Amino acid sequence: MRIRQIALVGEDLAAAKADIVDVLGLGGDYADPGVKKYGLHNAVWPIGDTFLEVVSPTQEGTTAGRLLSKRGGDGGYMVILQVDDMKAARDLATAKGVRFADKFDGDGYGFTHLHPKDVGGAILSLDEMIPYDRWEWGGPKWKENVKTDVSTKIVGAEVQADDPDAMSKRWAEVLGRERTGGGEAWTIPLKDGEIRFSKARDGRGEGVAAFDVAVRDPDAVRAKARARGRLDAEGNVRLCGTRIGLVKV
Repeated sequence: MRIRQIALVGEDLAAAKADIVDVLGLGGDYADPGVKKYGLHNAVWPIGDTFLEVVSPTQEGTTAGRLLSKRGGDGGYMVILQVDDMKAARDLATAKGVRFADKFDGDGYGFTHLHPKDVGGAILSLDEMIPYDRWEWGGPKWKENVKTDVSTKIVGAEVQADDPDAMSKRWAEVLGRERTGGGEAWTIPLKDGEIRFSKARDGRGEGVAAFDVAVRDPDAVRAKARARGRLDAEGNVRLCGTRIGLVKV
């Protein structure tokens, strides 16, 4: 099980794209036509063999639009994990009392969106791809868009919660993973990454607060962010309302 994609939600897709491409040094993006049925348009970039997505509402009454209102602006939206056995993952979630908000099974790929009210914090998606390095949501030619001279991989996500202990315990049991930590700081280790749980203190409520990107030169990335006004008072890079943890390669 690994983090394969992080999705953010933004009011202005074009503005978010401009910041993300410049600061993280990404290549071309893919507009997934499949999100139209949710009243959205989007952009998906490969970061190595992991992916970053921004969705933006194109109509009223969308889940993404409601999240923008609830959390007071742009921010984290989904954590998408790749699993080896979709049936086993679904069976475990069902056994733990989790409803499916949406699911799809295609030719060698599929997804299961777990209902956020049953897990907490964010939309958690379990996705399967055959072969393993395939990623349908990145488009058929995603490997041509890979550019890793600045950023090489997404390696973590942070979900903030009113009760990090309870939420991390719930995620761990639904995913069938062990957790480490204690108090207000918990971690679920995954292949090549982790999901952290922290106390919500910024007044925005529960949700994806941050994700970590492996980069070659953190100082250069911060300089790009500063030039675009995307460095906060604590010196953190913030893109599309989300804090970016920079992990030096």
